[in-house]
Amino acid sequence: MRGGNLEAGTSLLRWSAMSHVGHVRANNEDTFLGLVFDAQTFQYLGKQGEFCLAQGDAVFAVSDGMGGAHAGEFASRIAIEKIAKWLPKGFRSMVAGMDSGFADLFSELFQEIHRALSYLGSQYPECAGMGSTLSLCWFTPGWMFYGHIGDSRIYYLPATGGMKQLSHDDTHVGWLWRNQKLNEREARAHPMKNSLQKALGAGHQFVEPQVGAVGCEKGDRFLICSDGVVDGLWDKHLLQLLRDPDESEKEVPWAQRLVTAALARSGRDNTTAVVIETE
Repeated sequence: MRGGNLEAGTSLLRWSAMSHVGHVRANNEDTFLGLVFDAQTFQYLGKQGEFCLAQGDAVFAVSDGMGGAHAGEFASRIAIEKIAKWLPKGFRSMVAGMDSGFADLFSELFQEIHRALSYLGSQYPECAGMGSTLSLCWFTPGWMFYGHIGDSRIYYLPATGGMKQLSHDDTHVGWLWRNQKLNEREARAHPMKNSLQKALGAGHQFVEPQVGAVGCEKGDRFLICSDGVVDGLWDKHLLQLLRDPDESEKEVPWAQRLVTAALARSGRDNTTAVVIETE
């Protein structure tokens, strides 16, 4: 991790994460990651904690796998494992002053995962059609950089209030919603809402992840979640649970609040949430 004393004003991250198989599926095809790293080392994070960015950078991610039998579960794990192998290398390149920026690094990472899943899907019958979504947030002092493909989601809740979905659902229904051709109720009820136009592997030929950046201020919150969360919770519910929970929920970790509420209202899919707050 970065050496030296913790600098005054350096961002502190607090996070919580939770994943549940849901009420219908036999296995959990969702995988989440918390990782802190610098140019020399990396360390996996648990389901809840805090970390000071004076000591290194942090990455959080959610991947939702797809495929027959246990292929989806395998696919999401591959996606998460590739992150742990590639991002420390990217950190070293950037520290060394190389031209490769976050967008290039994310593009390379997503391409690597896509190639691995596509190869396995073409070589092994039990892996045919395997693929995954991936929504990833990289925190460094003052900034959050993100990469995304699929229909898992990244939400941004600025300290000043409100909530914005940063990621684009890579579905036709998502496109209709973004272009105000459907409202949220119509989008949620649409029969094609889960038909992905982009994913890692799953027979897709090209990978073009969405990438972006947000300047972080004290009190900002970010949510990364699989579609099982939004199947049970409307945006207004997400905002209420993260901003103004009931008195009985205030001591419950953020991610647990969301997953528990989503399971109570739906639970038809695997349900995963990671919530990060900057201090």
